[in-house]
Amino acid sequence: MRLILIRHGQTQSNVDHLLDTGHPGAPLTDTGLEQAATLVDRLADEPLEAVYSSDLTRARQTAEPLAASKGLTVIQHPGLREIFAGVDDMSEDWVPYVSVLDTWHTDPENKLPDGESWPEFQGRFEAAIADIVASGVAVAALVSHGAALRVWIPFVCANTTAGDARHWRLDNTDVVVIEGDGHGWNLVSWADEDISSLHESVEVG
Repeated sequence: MRLILIRHGQTQSNVDHLLDTGHPGAPLTDTGLEQAATLVDRLADEPLEAVYSSDLTRARQTAEPLAASKGLTVIQHPGLREIFAGVDDMSEDWVPYVSVLDTWHTDPENKLPDGESWPEFQGRFEAAIADIVASGVAVAALVSHGAALRVWIPFVCANTTAGDARHWRLDNTDVVVIEGDGHGWNLVSWADEDISSLHESVEVG
C-alpha cells in the first residue's frame, strides 16, 4: 500500500505562531486555500483511490480540492487530529509542547497537563491508519498535521529512527510518501526529498 501523507495548508494560527491543536481549529487562510489547490497538479499522477483527513477544519479544507479532482469525497477521521496540547492549546510558547514530544522515544507517558501521551496519540492515530488499510485501497492520501506526522512517521517506518523528523522541514501542504502493508512501513520521500538526502539534512523547522 502507498500512503500519501500531507500537512494541511496555512492558517492564521500558523501565521501568528499559535499552538492550535484543538477541535475544530482555525480555517485556512487565502494562502492556505491556494496551497490546497496546488495539490491537484502536484498529485495528478498518483492513482488515488481514497482521500482522508482529520476532522479539524484546516485538514478537511486542504483535502477537498484533491478529492474532487479524483472524483472522490473526503473521509474525515478524528484519529488523524493533531497531538493535543492540553492547557497549552493556543499558546504562543511552543517550547513545552515540543520538549514533551522530543522525550516520547524514552518517556512515552510524558505529556502536558490535559494533553496527550504517546500511547494516547499513537493508539488513535494507528486506529485511523488501520481503518484506511482495511478499506483495501492500494493508494490513499490523508491530510493531517505537522507534529502528528513528524512524530508518527519515524516511529513506524523501518528505515527511520524515532525522533528523526525533528530535524526535517514539513511546511504547509508538504507531502510525505510511505509504503507498506499496515504491519510495517518504509519512508519513500519527505517533502520531495528521498530518504538518503534526509539523513544528510540537519535543518530544523
